[in-house]
This record gives sequence, C-alpha cells and structure tokens, in this order.
Amino acid sequence: MEIYLDNAATTKTLPEVNDAMREVLEKGFGNPSSKHILGVNAEKYIKDATKTISKILKCNPNEIIYTSCATESNNMAVFGAALKRERFGKHIITTQIEHPSVKEAFIELEKRGFKVTFLPVDSKGRVDIDALKDALDDETTLVSVMIANNEIGTVQDIETIGNIIKDFNKDIIFHTDAVQAFGKIPIDIKAANIDLLSVSAHKLHGPKGIGFLYKKNGINIPPLLYGGGQQSGMRSGTEPVFLIYGMSVAIENTFKDNTSVIPVPKHMNDIYELREYFIKGLKSIENVSINGYEDTEQDREKYFLPNIISATFDGIRAEVLLHALEEKGIYVSSGSACSSNKPGLSSVIQAIGTEKERQDSNIRFSMDEFITKEDIDYVIKTLNEAVPFLRQFTRR
Repeated sequence: MEIYLDNAATTKTLPEVNDAMREVLEKGFGNPSSKHILGVNAEKYIKDATKTISKILKCNPNEIIYTSCATESNNMAVFGAALKRERFGKHIITTQIEHPSVKEAFIELEKRGFKVTFLPVDSKGRVDIDALKDALDDETTLVSVMIANNEIGTVQDIETIGNIIKDFNKDIIFHTDAVQAFGKIPIDIKAANIDLLSVSAHKLHGPKGIGFLYKKNGINIPPLLYGGGQQSGMRSGTEPVFLIYGMSVAIENTFKDNTSVIPVPKHMNDIYELREYFIKGLKSIENVSINGYEDTEQDREKYFLPNIISATFDGIRAEVLLHALEEKGIYVSSGSACSSNKPGLSSVIQAIGTEKERQDSNIRFSMDEFITKEDIDYVIKTLNEAVPFLRQFTRR
C-alpha cells in the first residue's frame, strides 16, 4: 500500500497534463519568438494558457509573467519592488513565517542596507495585525505576507492586511506568496489590494520548473534576467511552451466546473471533510497536538488550509517517525521541503511559540483530492501502532 501525504512539497502531474505537454512537444516545438508558422503555433499555446490563467485569477493577460518556479517569482517581486522604490524609502516588511524564498530575500536586502521588520505571529501562526499597523511608516515601500503557510497551513486574513496597507499608503507595494493557497482556497486579488502574487505549478498537479508572477498593471519593477526581451522585457529567455501549457491545463482542471464569481477549487469541500476526519483521528492519539489549530469548525475553514495538517508527536523525533511511516508505505514530511538542505529547527514552529523540547517532533501531512477516508484510516491505524513503540526509545 502506498499513501502519498506530501502534496505540499509537490504533487503528481495529472494524466491530462502529461498528455497536453506531450502534444506541445510534438506539435508546438517551435520557438514562440520565431515569425514562421511553427513559431506562431507555439505562441498560440502560450496565449491560450495565459487566457486560461488570467480568466481564473480575474486579471488581464498582460499581468501574467511566466517564471521557472515560485522561488524566482518571489525573488523577482521582493527584489524588484524594494529596489525600484528604494528612493522613496528603505523600510520593508514581511513575517517571521515566510517561505525561505521570501525570507532569505529580505535578509539579503537587510545586508544591503534596507530596514526590515519581521512581523510576529500568534500561537496559531496568524499575523499580529496591530504589529503591522505599528510597523508601517513613511519609509515603508514593500510588504510581503504569504496567504497560507506551507508548514502549518495557517491562512492569513489577507484582505484585511491588504486594506490596512493601502489605507496607510496606496503606493506601498503589497506582495503575497500564494503558492500553497492557489488552488486550495478562493483568492480575490482586487479585494485584497494585491500588487504582486506568486504561484507554482507543481503544487497543483502541474509540472515542475514553471510558475508565474501576477504583476498588477501600473506596478513597475525591474527584471531579474536580461536578454532577448521576451514577456515585454520582464523575463528574457525562450519560453518553455510545454511547461506553460501544462500548467494552464492543471489550473483549468483545478477550477473545473466552477460557478463562483471568485473561483473556488472544485475539490475543496471534500478535502475539508477529510481534514476534519483526519484531525479527529490524530487527536485520539495520546500527546499529539495540531499546530495552528482553530477551536471552531468555522474558524478552521477560514484560517486553516483544507489540505495541510501539522501535528506534534511529543517524545518522538520527526525524522524517526517519518521513516517509520515510510516503511509502511506512508509518505509525509517533517517541514518545508525547500528547507531540507538547511539543517535546523523550523523557524515557523519556533515563531508560533512551540516549546524547545517539542520543536523537533512535527510531522506535516498534506493531502490532495485523491486521498480517501480509507487511506486516512490506514494512517491513523499505523500511527497508533508506531507512536507508542517509538516513545519507548525516547531519550530522557
């Protein structure tokens, strides 16, 4: 039996995505910048993909910039916004629980002379709104707050945050990392006053190596790459047509059969129900707690991603439990996959105030629409067998 519960790290590409990419590799292999018919055919695949994505995000097609991944999108947004508006002020704001591709960019800017405020979060991982209000000043030019955390699944009140920023100063650029949120919860870029938004395809059954940055018209940032001037000069380099088209098919499938004004992922309600069932099973195990957990179901739906559950198993090192589950065909993670090359305790787990002795005992379970109730039953059964056994060997 094989149960994949590491979908926050990456997802398996859908068969229809693979078929679409194969079609482009065979029929749309021309350079989209070429003027002959093969180039025109390749360019059409990109235009069709952009039309699909912009329709779902409710933006203009020329507001989509294709990148190699969310890390590039985040770097383009953070460095671009900070450097472009440097003459107006060098104060920039983010949070203590951002993805490394945002956090490390802010740390680098701090080394270059920028003043950085890292906003604190509460025990559930939610941004301190009063701290945000206090941090904003006449020198602030950029605020970056992720919509949903990749480790514990906390969802920020992004509309309130965006409105606070723009009410203070409409010229402050507001960027959000939407990598975990896009395809999981509704996102209204206009209501939240979002200027820049980052997305990655491989988090929603698309291919690796492709993402995009939404850049609101009127927001000017310099490119990271210079060359042939593709994508209106914002991202030079020959576009990977098959990856772009594959991403659009994955996104279209995610929002298929949507009838809402603000698109809602088609599988969201089913995963919410599975999450509640999964959490109930986890909480039945002795000395297990859920990170970022909201007390009421209404708050969980508003402030908690449907697909991510971060649980602390007291007395067991996360890596030990991870491999014990792996032996039973269950694949999970002990935190952000993008942080695995930097050993150390999770800054997110530390930021929410987890006691030091429990900071290395966290497992992230991340579902997709293909996980079943029977899968969860097997996972809970396996944990009920493994956890007491592993706790016997806890170092005292």
